[in-house]
Amino acid sequence: MSNPNLARNTDYALLTPDFMLDAIESIGLYPSSGLLALNSYENRVYQFSSDDNCRYVIKFYRPGRWSKEQIIEEHEFSIELSEQEIPVIAPLKFDGTCLQHYQGFPFAVFPCQGGRQFEVDNLDHLEWVGRFIGRIHRVGQAKQFKHRLNLTAQNFLLQAQQFLSQYQEIPDYLRVPFNTVLDHIVELTQEKIAGVGQVKQQRIFGDCHPGNILWTEAGPHFVDLDDSVNGPAIQDLWMMLSGDRANQMLQLDVILEGYGEFCDFDSKELALIEPLRAMRIVHYMYWLAKRWDDPAFPHNFPWFNTPQYWEQQVLALKEQIAALQEPPLTMPGQF
Repeated sequence: MSNPNLARNTDYALLTPDFMLDAIESIGLYPSSGLLALNSYENRVYQFSSDDNCRYVIKFYRPGRWSKEQIIEEHEFSIELSEQEIPVIAPLKFDGTCLQHYQGFPFAVFPCQGGRQFEVDNLDHLEWVGRFIGRIHRVGQAKQFKHRLNLTAQNFLLQAQQFLSQYQEIPDYLRVPFNTVLDHIVELTQEKIAGVGQVKQQRIFGDCHPGNILWTEAGPHFVDLDDSVNGPAIQDLWMMLSGDRANQMLQLDVILEGYGEFCDFDSKELALIEPLRAMRIVHYMYWLAKRWDDPAFPHNFPWFNTPQYWEQQVLALKEQIAALQEPPLTMPGQF
């Protein structure tokens, strides 16, 4: 989520190859290859080889999105996890600090570690990932972030609703049905969250979906803590679940088997799965709309802002309303 108080005129159009090479050389690395763009839209991320025979990844943070303190907290959390031998790719330090700046652009450099995408239908791998998420949360429980966001309806749902309700690109004939179903899902989501009551808030990965988990012969490793927040543990677990209810119950059983070896889980958080999914659906629409003036977004998301897209979103929100009204998943032995 962007912070309007930090908005600046710096534009990603300034990130020419020569500019990025100069930024890399400013910290004492000298690329021996070109820059290979990696799959990232919020930030600009590139892989390169250096004359020290190592491969690196450089991330240029979107100016104005996070404050200096928020980025440093992300880095410190990554390093804290890595020091506990949890396979999180942490940024490297140059002159004693991970966060670098070059002509107004904040950036960080990471070791490059490849791998294939994590397969959620492999139950052995799922249990393995569950163990590591349990270890991440055991470290995360030690304290909360002071500067990063809290995963709340205010931050990830209500702000999005306010923006989308006045978004001019939604076709006129869809504006009333879209806002009607959006209002309904916001109301129902808040009602469901309130019904759960107080749950423990802690430092979490925040965006722990299969695409941010890479697999090697040594097992999983986690990348990109850019969206780490204070939030409930279930946020880092529910995106591992897929398929029908029976499959999700099986996957949940397996992942919690591994998770429980290192961290306790409060079963009432299961009732947050569909509210969190609703928040993610709405926030994703908001994110695309908010970034539409970035040339990378129309290029990579050509289906967005078409009448067909907004028609599909009305249907998707209606389906999510139905999901919110279903009984939540239960742990083994619960009824």
